[in-house]
Amino acid sequence: MSCSFEQQKMEKREELSGILDGLPPVEFCCAYGSAIHPNNQDKNTMVDYILGVSDPMQWHSQNLKMNKEHYSQLMVYLGGAKLITQLADEIGVGVHFNPFVTYNDKLIKYGVVRMHDLVQDLLNWERIYLSGRLQKPVHILVDNLNIGNLNSVNLKAATSAALLLLPSKFSEEDLYAKICSLSYMGDLRMLFAEDRNKVKKIVHGQFNLFQRMYKPFLDEYAAKELLIFSSTGGHQADLTQDCGLSAARTLVSSLPPTVRNEMGLKLGEKRRLSETGRTRREVVINSREEAAECMRKVVRRTVMVSSTRQAISGFLAVGSFNAIRYISQKMEKAWRSWT
Repeated sequence: MSCSFEQQKMEKREELSGILDGLPPVEFCCAYGSAIHPNNQDKNTMVDYILGVSDPMQWHSQNLKMNKEHYSQLMVYLGGAKLITQLADEIGVGVHFNPFVTYNDKLIKYGVVRMHDLVQDLLNWERIYLSGRLQKPVHILVDNLNIGNLNSVNLKAATSAALLLLPSKFSEEDLYAKICSLSYMGDLRMLFAEDRNKVKKIVHGQFNLFQRMYKPFLDEYAAKELLIFSSTGGHQADLTQDCGLSAARTLVSSLPPTVRNEMGLKLGEKRRLSETGRTRREVVINSREEAAECMRKVVRRTVMVSSTRQAISGFLAVGSFNAIRYISQKMEKAWRSWT
């Protein structure tokens, strides 16, 4: 049984990695999205990739020679690699997507990002764009800089943020759904161009993968007596969390620096001397509810700004035809979820 599972895993990896043979070398690659969900029945769903590269302009220059048809004609003729990179950096959030690329009779979409920007978003949630995608199960296909290990900081922060937003008692499914929803808070696409059941489908389809991803952090918080597990007799546990001020401070301390700094501006900060003798700034927390609401607003605003910038950048980069085609597909899914 295990052998069969590992074999299927290897076959899936080889299938997803095939596209890389026709692209310039990358430092990091992961496949994500509904197309790789185990319960996905729509074989026409576009497969999504994130490609991390050291120098996007140089990478796009090479890729334009190899795969000029992947790009919109407007980008190719107006400025090529330089314009593509500037548009991603100055209008978008550092990611350029090429959608509707055909490979082995399948449609794929790949986004190219500077490795430095990817690392910063994972550690600091500056954009909550790529970090949000890596809070959910993905297939990592290339990882030359050990991003998979670095992502543990992002996963622990997502766990802490979700716990702050949850009541004293909840299920594992509630937790993973809350984690999954973090990167959609404030995303304008959720209003009209996304499946209203998207979060539920992601969690249901990959529940075991979520368990595997987040177990170390739940065990850590259980060891600190911030969480108590109780069995439901099924495949998931019910959880009870400490909702006191001390627990809230612990959760906030595990949030990324960018989020904590924004919270500090709104709620105030105080300085403490750490065990090493260094001065450390802490967010003033008068109540758990106030801290949770402040964090929600910070995350929501960050996601809203990032998703809007990326939407504008994407529309300009891929051309009106592909942009309308992409949005139409999203809206069709959204419409089906409402009917």
